[in-house]
Amino acid sequence: MTAHIAPDLLDFPPLEAGHFARIEDKVAALMRTRRTVVAMQGEALLPLEAAIRSAVRPGSTALNVVTGPYGETFGGWLRSCGADVVTVAAPFTGAVSAEQIADALRAHPAIDFVSLVHAEAATGNTNPVADIAAVVREHGALLMLDAVASVAAEPLLTDEWGVDLCVIGGQKAMAGPAGVSAVSVSERAWERIAANPQAPRRSYLSLLDWKERWVDAGRSALPHAPAQLEMLALEQAVDRIQEEGLDSVVARHRAASAATRAGVRLLGALAPYVVRDEDAAPAATTLRAPQDRDARDVVAAALAADASVPLQAAGGALATEMIRVNHYGLDADREVVLATLEALAAGLRALEVPVAEPDEALAAAGKAWDAVAAA
Repeated sequence: MTAHIAPDLLDFPPLEAGHFARIEDKVAALMRTRRTVVAMQGEALLPLEAAIRSAVRPGSTALNVVTGPYGETFGGWLRSCGADVVTVAAPFTGAVSAEQIADALRAHPAIDFVSLVHAEAATGNTNPVADIAAVVREHGALLMLDAVASVAAEPLLTDEWGVDLCVIGGQKAMAGPAGVSAVSVSERAWERIAANPQAPRRSYLSLLDWKERWVDAGRSALPHAPAQLEMLALEQAVDRIQEEGLDSVVARHRAASAATRAGVRLLGALAPYVVRDEDAAPAATTLRAPQDRDARDVVAAALAADASVPLQAAGGALATEMIRVNHYGLDADREVVLATLEALAAGLRALEVPVAEPDEALAAAGKAWDAVAAA
């Protein structure tokens, strides 16, 4: 028997340069920027590393903000570029403050590059970027922002905030593909990159190659064959957000976060890992597993009750204590949140962990959802 191949994934006409450029323009509008946006042909770690290796020169001083695992990754890249790295860290239960950043900048006036994650889906926290960006801008440093988990889940005002290098990916709140990403680059950042003798050239990490061969050439001829399926999926994701309305998509994610946190508190056996509501990322809620219980066992029991809910245990050192509720994209949905709370209650009961009746938790979650929706 001949296997059936879905025709909608094959035999596309070539993705022309003009169409590629239009997709970049749609992404730029979503990011609220009029600056150069380059769609890069790989998941978001590609432009994140490219931004650091392009803009950070040997002997410079960089400030790296760590509120989760991606901030830790950036620190390694910065050091490998030859930078002296100053680290500002916050517990994964909260966020960093603009005051902490201002203190670090005053203590180290040579800092000329700041790397920051807007929201960490892995730890469930989000940072006050508008306030931090104002401090960085006053100091005169470049600001690189990882907005992969925040774009379409919470406000992202790239130009208004003065973000110099802003990286997004489509796989979380945008409900799009993971295999393509984008970076916006300010004029200040282009100048810094052009002056850096160690900026990658003739490399997949080279932003300068994209600028010279694509941007400066009027975006008239692609420098290589594009990742066609991923680019088309990215366009569909942006179009779907536009059809619903960005404000509506953001509100859904805020409601999902508020409802999850309210419902969990009523269950009684779990607690939000991020303590303050204002520090909680709208894209994902992290939970602290009950004492003497492995988070992986709780997740497995909950998924045994309902395999459709977006639950997973954290990775690395947090795997035994943290549960992630990934209510982003299409899972930023009232019914998904309620089903997740029911699955958690069922899983905990299966593990003989006492929990409150789920009806109270579901009622609290629904009330929290409605309050956000009405705001």
